[in-house]
Amino acid sequence: MNAKKEAASILDGFKAFLMRGNVIDLAVAVVIGAAFTNIVNAVVKGIINPLVGAIGTKNLDHYSSCLKDPCKVAADGSVESGVPIMWGSVAGAALSFLITAGVVYFLMVMPMSKYLARQEARKQARTGKTEPEPIPVTELEVLQDIRDLLIAQRTGTVDGVVKQQRPAGPDVR
Repeated sequence: MNAKKEAASILDGFKAFLMRGNVIDLAVAVVIGAAFTNIVNAVVKGIINPLVGAIGTKNLDHYSSCLKDPCKVAADGSVESGVPIMWGSVAGAALSFLITAGVVYFLMVMPMSKYLARQEARKQARTGKTEPEPIPVTELEVLQDIRDLLIAQRTGTVDGVVKQQRPAGPDVR
């Protein structure tokens, strides 16, 4: 009987873990990210590489620099001599990342944020609870406050009340 209670509590804990919002959000992100991989690869292969190909080669992996001459790379990608820096493959990966991030942001994050903001506004309108908007403080007001504090510090007053009279200038002890 004790083993059944222990197993049930383990299953309840596991269920609570799975139902947390973070785990569900992470699972959705992984699945959608995997689905976007094909789209991003198609965009890179069909649009970006031909644009780059107008300047040079269509495949970014062929862009490289040589640190130690002579650089010879075999067709299979192995280095025969020299020290090549294959910066084209890094640029291609960075480009794929930027495209993926842009697609995720503009097609998922931004619309969801707008949707959630509208839902929150509707909820507040229904309940009649609206938070007062904070009053923006201008730079001039901040500078005036700093000036007033410096004057009060110099004269020894705070809010017009004299706490200690001290001479203006550097503190001499």
